Amino acid sequence: MAAALAEAALAPVHGDVPIGAVVLDGSGAELARAHNERELTGDPTAHAEVLALRRAADRLGSWRLEDCTLVVTLEPCTMCAGAVVLSRVRRLVFGAYDPKAGAVASLWDVVRDPRLNHRAEVVGGILSDQCGAVLQEFFAAQR
Repeated sequence: MAAALAEAALAPVHGDVPIGAVVLDGSGAELARAHNERELTGDPTAHAEVLALRRAADRLGSWRLEDCTLVVTLEPCTMCAGAVVLSRVRRLVFGAYDPKAGAVASLWDVVRDPRLNHRAEVVGGILSDQCGAVLQEFFAAQR
């Protein structure tokens, strides 16, 4: 989570919400990392999770990330939760819960929905206070 927090700190430089994500392989080695880049790129899908998953798939040469863990500072939204399912990530670890848009525990549970073809293991609330504080500070400065 420390690596994801360090990545999140890069996002406000270009006006993006500070969310960071890291993809680890089965041995725990880092494959890829990313932070939000929606403002930077003008791409509505440029969430940290999606970018990190794309980079990990590129590095592995496969869209199947079956032995991978995605670590992200905020509970994923529906788009990112869907990307976790579709990339077949084995484990999702997230920091702060997102009561307004969280699609892993708060509003929905997309990644463990038994109707889908893949379900990820989920570990939530890791360094949640620290992850939440980064977001609170960012939005306080925006007001």
